[in-house]
Amino acid sequence: MPETVRVRYAPSPTGEPHVGNIRSALFNWLYARATGGTFIVRIEDTDQARIVPGALDAILNGLRWLGLDWDEGPGKDGAHEPYVQSQRLAHYQEAAERLVAEGKAYPCYCFPERLDSMRKAQQAAGRSPGYDRHCRDLTEAEREGCLEDNPKPVVRFRLSASGQITVHDAVRGEVTFEAGLLDDFVLLKSDGFPTYHLANVVDDHLMEITHVMRAEEWLPSAPRHKALYAALGYDMPELVHLPIILGPDRSKLSKRHGATSILQYRDDGYLPDAMLNFLVLLGWSVDDATDVISREEMVNRFSIDRILANPAVFNVEKLEWFNGMYIRGLPLEELCAELIPFLENGLPASVARPIDRDYLLRIMPLERERLKKLSEAPEMLSFFFEEQPALETDRLVQKGMDAEDARSALEHGLRVAEGAEAWESETLEAAYRTLAEELGVKTGQLFGTLRVAVTGRTAAPPLFETMAVLGRDRCRSRMRHALDAL
Repeated sequence: MPETVRVRYAPSPTGEPHVGNIRSALFNWLYARATGGTFIVRIEDTDQARIVPGALDAILNGLRWLGLDWDEGPGKDGAHEPYVQSQRLAHYQEAAERLVAEGKAYPCYCFPERLDSMRKAQQAAGRSPGYDRHCRDLTEAEREGCLEDNPKPVVRFRLSASGQITVHDAVRGEVTFEAGLLDDFVLLKSDGFPTYHLANVVDDHLMEITHVMRAEEWLPSAPRHKALYAALGYDMPELVHLPIILGPDRSKLSKRHGATSILQYRDDGYLPDAMLNFLVLLGWSVDDATDVISREEMVNRFSIDRILANPAVFNVEKLEWFNGMYIRGLPLEELCAELIPFLENGLPASVARPIDRDYLLRIMPLERERLKKLSEAPEMLSFFFEEQPALETDRLVQKGMDAEDARSALEHGLRVAEGAEAWESETLEAAYRTLAEELGVKTGQLFGTLRVAVTGRTAAPPLFETMAVLGRDRCRSRMRHALDAL
C-alpha cells in the first residue's frame, strides 16, 4: 500500500447521479483533501446493457457543480489510466484466467434457463436462491462436452463452502459472514466483461486504492471481495461503509422524499455550498451541535472516526433551510449574478432582456430573507419587472371596507403619490400615515389597498421600500389601473 491516501469514486453511467451516490463522492473527496491524498474518478461501465446515454456527462457535471475536483480520471491523465472500465478488459480477463489456472475459479456452462429453474426450485423449497455449484467439479471430459453446447461460459469464483469470513469495517468494526451462505459468484460474464466484484477488486489493486468508501448496501459483498483479494494475492484496502440514507418516515429513500438527481437540485436553485453542507451531515458530524459548516472547515475537520453507523435521514425541508441560510450569506453582487439566469429563463416574455442588474441590486435587499431557492425568484420578483402585474379587484377591498372606501383610498393615494416631494420610503410612509388619519381609516386598511394596487399581491416586502424601488411613475400607473378596475 502507498503511504499517501488514494480513494476513488466509481459511478456507473446508468442514470443521473442521485444524492446517495454523490454523498459517497463527497466523503471520498473530503478524505483525500483532508489527508493530502488523491481523489480518483473511475467509470464502472461494464454493465453495457444498462448504460444511459448522457449519464456520464451528468455525473461529471454534478461533480463540477459541487466543486468536487478530481486528481485522476476522465480528462485528467494519471499513472493508472484508462479510468473507464470498458477500456480495461484485458486486466480482468488476465486475472480471471490466472484464477482458473490456479484452481481458484472455474468455467460455468449453465444456461440462463437452468439457473432460472434452479432459483425457482430453491425458493419453492424455502431456501435462499444461490448457485448450486453444478459446474464446480466437472471432469475434463465433462467440460469438453459442455463447451460444445456452450462455447461462451462464464467464470465463477471457487468460494469456500464452509467456515466464516470476517471483514473489518472502519465504521462497524469486525463483521462476520457464514461462507456457506455465499455462492460461487460470477467473475467474468459470457461477453468477456467482468462483474462488479472482479473489476473493482482488480482496479482498486492496480490503482493502489488505500480506502474503499462506499454505501452500506455493498457491505454484504465485502466477504466475497476479501476472498477474492486473498486469491489474487492482493492487499485489501481499508473498508469504510457509509450509513444508509432514509426518508423522514424511516423508509427507503425515494423520489417522494425529494431525492432526485443532483442536477435537478442545481436546476431548482440550490447553491452548491448549501448542498455540500446538507450532504456532509448525512452520516458525519463535526460534533453534536454544529449545523452550518463551510467547505474549508469540512476539509480541515473531516475524519473517518466521525462517520456514523446509524442511518442518516434525508429531509428536504432541512435542505431548504440550509439553502436559505447560504442565500442570505452571499454577498449581494454574487446573489444577483446567481439569480439572473433564473430570471432570464423564468420571467414573462413581456419583461425586457437583459435583466437590469442595477435594478436587481436594489430589489434583493427587500426579498433576500424570503428566498429559499433561486428558482423561486421569477415568481417572487415578477411584479417588480412586469409593466402591470395581474390584479384581482376584490383584493383591493380590505376587511371593514367596501368598494367605495377602496376607491377613495386609491384616489387620495394617487394624489399623494403625484405630490410627494421625495420618492423615498421614509417620506412616503409619513405621507400615507397622515392620509390614513385624514380619511379616518386604519393604516392597515389603506396600506393593504395600496399594496395590492402596486404589487398585485397581498403579501410583499415592506410597502414603502417596495414603492421606492418601483419608482413614482410605475406606482402611479398601477394605482390608476386599480382605480379603473374598481
